[in-house]
Amino acid sequence: MIAAVIFDFDGVLADTERLHLRAFQAALANSGFVLNDSDYFTRYVGYDDRETFVKLAQDSGLPLDRARLDHLLQAKSAAYRAQLAEGSALFPHTRACVERLRPHFPLAIASGSLHAEIADILTAAGLAGMFGAIVGADDVAHSKPAPDLYLAAARGLGVAPSAAVAIEDSHWGLEAARAAGLRRVAVTTSYPAEFLRPHAERVIASLDEVTVEWLGRL
Repeated sequence: MIAAVIFDFDGVLADTERLHLRAFQAALANSGFVLNDSDYFTRYVGYDDRETFVKLAQDSGLPLDRARLDHLLQAKSAAYRAQLAEGSALFPHTRACVERLRPHFPLAIASGSLHAEIADILTAAGLAGMFGAIVGADDVAHSKPAPDLYLAAARGLGVAPSAAVAIEDSHWGLEAARAAGLRRVAVTTSYPAEFLRPHAERVIASLDEVTVEWLGRL
């Protein structure tokens, strides 16, 4: 039986993946690195900011020392926050899903985004108090696809990982949930169903499909 629901954030609750991409591209302008839309969605979605820059440097064969990495991280964070200030980042179905599930399940977030960025969006939407645990990339030693985020979120809710279900939009996130021992549901907001199906127990088109009754049959 499912005892808790743990959501990924970007691409599941918040429509922010393209905001992240534009923020990465703004930070990388005039840096010598190139990150196009296709490469971002096929290679880097699911990684946190630091790992994205590190892996991009490795893939590009270009040097990236600590000072340059710190500069890029700060520039990306500033560009991302500037975009968020322009309007709501939540998917249309997010609020209804959270409000539907919260009376029946403890809810948490396990995300490769920074904790403060998650909290800012939820606070602006009036949903921050709906989650018993929020775990961001800066709260753990290793982000996805390592299991740390999901293990910390389950621990924060006081439930065994095997009693929780993860709702994810990328195979990196689904792998993290699998490694942590969670049940796994994929939503096709970022990738097509055929790409996600090998990594998930169920694939859905939107959070509208996630009901108390549906979870009871999972």
